[in-house]
Amino acid sequence: MTPDTAAAAISLLSAEAVRERAHRLLAIGLEGGLPHFRIHMGRLAAVADLVADTTRRAYPTLEVPFHARWRHFVVAGEDRWAALAGSVRWRDAAERARAAFDLAVTSVLLDAGAGPRWSYRDPQTGARVARSEGLALASLAMFAAGAFSADARSPLRADAAALQGVSGEVLGRHFQAGPGNPLLGAEGRAGLLRRLGAAVAAKPQVFARVDAPRPGGLYDHLASLAEGRTIAAGTILRELLVHLGPIWPSRLELGGIALGDCWRHPALVTPDPTSGLVPLHKLSQWLAYSLIEPLQEAGIAVAHVDGLTGLAEYRNGGLLVDGGVLVPRDPGEAEREHDVGSPPVVEWRALTVALLDRLAPLVRARLGKSADEFPLARVLQGGTWTAGRMLARTRRPDGAPPIRVASDGTVF
Repeated sequence: MTPDTAAAAISLLSAEAVRERAHRLLAIGLEGGLPHFRIHMGRLAAVADLVADTTRRAYPTLEVPFHARWRHFVVAGEDRWAALAGSVRWRDAAERARAAFDLAVTSVLLDAGAGPRWSYRDPQTGARVARSEGLALASLAMFAAGAFSADARSPLRADAAALQGVSGEVLGRHFQAGPGNPLLGAEGRAGLLRRLGAAVAAKPQVFARVDAPRPGGLYDHLASLAEGRTIAAGTILRELLVHLGPIWPSRLELGGIALGDCWRHPALVTPDPTSGLVPLHKLSQWLAYSLIEPLQEAGIAVAHVDGLTGLAEYRNGGLLVDGGVLVPRDPGEAEREHDVGSPPVVEWRALTVALLDRLAPLVRARLGKSADEFPLARVLQGGTWTAGRMLARTRRPDGAPPIRVASDGTVF
């Protein structure tokens, strides 16, 4: 591996690379040069109207929290993580933050699409909860039961040793999966957790500064990088991508460096070894957003939240397709299932990232908010994700996305 190749690979492990390459594909698309989608920017205003209206209905005071996994742990007004964490006598704020990191990392990695037929029966309410909300409650219950802990006396943690023993069968049992309730990619999800455990164990200097190796040890590592008790959101993502890159299965590598959620598209040509590569880092960015609040609660400020991008997933992307901004050149593509690394899906996801940047200021204008008051993390929560789900339900009985993607449980 040459130094130039290594530097080129590392350059893709950032939100800046996601944003820059997404906007390059958008520019090509606006000239009509993309093979799979036409772009109708005139429809973006109507989508902004929908997102602004959705935000006002959900948050009448416009006090919108950041888009993060923590939102899914609130059921009927009850914050279940807060209640669970409040029942423990933590030694200090850092100990609680490590536990919150453990939960966030494991729960987000289990958050890839569950499929339209799976749901989770919430033991507390008896309600059946599907998709991301169901996955969140199932993962929280699994965490609370100590399924990721190597110490029965301390269940609210995730240890590298325990993570390396997670099987698809055990995961399926906790997630109530079975023939009548199929969970897509159960073994893929379990494999992801096992690789997480191995990656954490392999880097004690990052994940075991004050405790046994655990994902929550990343809190101590990030705290050490904070200058004046402040860290940039982009730094959180960079550290996640650098230190957890090996957990992603069968993905692209460049110079021996794992590139994570990064794929090929023939339209993106550059004069260096990264030509054709489109980084998206959806789950890692979702995790970066979800680590902001535990850091803040522990007294570490997070700056430049808009350094992260919108999430390249099927609710945001579906909003743009169902809203008429993105139109497949081949209508039959909506009828076929696509591999996650196929050019149509890579193109769709990258355009989603770039168009969310174009959509955000339109939404803010309708809400009377500035970028400082209403960063992209609030636009997503307010927001685009909910509006995308709502449109999907009006278009298709099962609420499925407009483009079908084969899920292995490790992307979205």
